[in-house]
Amino acid sequence: MGQCHGTCFSVKDGYRRHRRRRKMTIPDNSEASGATPPHAVQTSSTWPSPYPTGDVSPLPNGGASPTPARSTSKRFFQRPFPPPSPAKHIKAALAKRQAAAKKKDAVGTGGGLGDPERLLDKSFGYGKNFGSTYHLGQEVGRGHFGNTCFATAKKGEMKGQTVAVKIIPKAKMTTPISIEDVRREVKILKALSGHKNLVKFYEACEDALNVYIIMEGKYAEEDAKAIVAQMLDVVAFCHFQGVVHRDLKPENFLFTTKDESSPMKLIDFGLSDFIRADERLNDTVGSSYYVAPEVLHRSYNTEADMWSIGVITYILLCGSRPFWARTESGIFRSILRADPNFDDAPWPDISAEAKDFVKRLLNKDYRKRMTAVQALTHPWLRNEQRQIPLDMLVYRLIKLYFRTSPLKQAALKALSKAITKDELFYLQLQFKLLQPNKDGLIYLDNFQMALSQNATEAMKLSRIPEIMDSLDALSQNGMDFDEFCAAAISPYQLEVLEQWEQISNTAFQHFEQEGNRVVSVEELAQELNLTHIAHSFLQDWIRSEDRKFSFYGYTKYLHGITVRGSNTIQQ
Repeated sequence: MGQCHGTCFSVKDGYRRHRRRRKMTIPDNSEASGATPPHAVQTSSTWPSPYPTGDVSPLPNGGASPTPARSTSKRFFQRPFPPPSPAKHIKAALAKRQAAAKKKDAVGTGGGLGDPERLLDKSFGYGKNFGSTYHLGQEVGRGHFGNTCFATAKKGEMKGQTVAVKIIPKAKMTTPISIEDVRREVKILKALSGHKNLVKFYEACEDALNVYIIMEGKYAEEDAKAIVAQMLDVVAFCHFQGVVHRDLKPENFLFTTKDESSPMKLIDFGLSDFIRADERLNDTVGSSYYVAPEVLHRSYNTEADMWSIGVITYILLCGSRPFWARTESGIFRSILRADPNFDDAPWPDISAEAKDFVKRLLNKDYRKRMTAVQALTHPWLRNEQRQIPLDMLVYRLIKLYFRTSPLKQAALKALSKAITKDELFYLQLQFKLLQPNKDGLIYLDNFQMALSQNATEAMKLSRIPEIMDSLDALSQNGMDFDEFCAAAISPYQLEVLEQWEQISNTAFQHFEQEGNRVVSVEELAQELNLTHIAHSFLQDWIRSEDRKFSFYGYTKYLHGITVRGSNTIQQ
């Protein structure tokens, strides 16, 4: 099921087992027989036997193994042991050197066991007629193991038809596992071919240099949209119930039937867990290619699932993995340090909305990632007919909003007046789902009712309803749409937008007019819970001429200070 680091081993338990083995005693067979074995050594400690007490020893005379030679007294031998001969060490060194030389010669000549690749069977039994049947065209994609090209059929029933050909060089098949991977890929494509949401498989061919997998030559973004939207719908439901899956990958999404309109089902909850909105998990689980950076850092929430959705979407759109290496540790390094490739084919032909969608999910900073509900309202997937669920992020952000100072609330209100139409679309849907009263305001009852209407047993087990305790301010005073926007936006998510510079400048202009005031370094340090050591960089946030926030200080203040090593989310 994809644990990253295998089965956990308890050192403590292993030590205990070791200690128990050391406490085992030798059966006293001499007493049972009434005789003392010859040359027996009388000692206070006995040498541990691997046989249970009472069993007959397999040793001669039914006795236990004598104590080791290192503890045997010298008087039991006629003369002392002779000193070790230096010739033994010289012979061993020479033998080792000669063996290394033979191995080097074997590798250099390319024969024998020195060239293990010569022993691999790279014959797949596929057709040998690729060159005479298809004419290769332009390359449309390149992955780690091969590339994909368009091709045109020269003859047969498919004559003149454009197909896609995945070309896998045999030179890259350096292990039995890599060869089996190719066989399995072809086998799976054959077995699943026929569903409308799966690429149609035609045949596989080979020659001395490559394996060719021939498939249908058209795969529109619309096909990927249909699949990703279904994935997000079920993930949004799980996250609202307080369940994080932790092992999202293509293998865990199955079609219920072979019908073209068959819905997808999410399976395998073996690594899933309950989680509160502000909780951080720390156990490292998941599948290597799809695991999020914060999982490797052992501090994560539901955003880790959204990273996995980003990896799946990347693969659906271009056919290759965004992060790859030959070893698991190499894959993890790539996830932590490398950036996905959006330059090579077919990315130049993919829409800007699709690329923006993937980039916002594959952001290494989990705070800047979209939630499943936000992803469903992204311009790439937006559908006016689709029913959008309530987002738990709204509850969490409003909870944090009421915990902030009036100055921070004024800064967020200024920011909400500068957001884009796309962000406003998401907020309008969420506000509507809370069913405002006739006065246009939402109260504590609105949040409680929306939560109860979508509640399951899982929500109770994950203790999600506890978040309502932090919204008591809404019991008397309602919240209008403008304040809702200020409370339910995330500066981190807005920062990744291409329009962020314009948004932040416009927001600061509103803040200058309505909320900016004189503020001291000490006041900021107390609000942000910082010591006097932080006064030096807080000083850069304040203009010297009027002691108010500068533009730089305003943007920093919006984000706050990240406290690392905490088990709760910092916003």
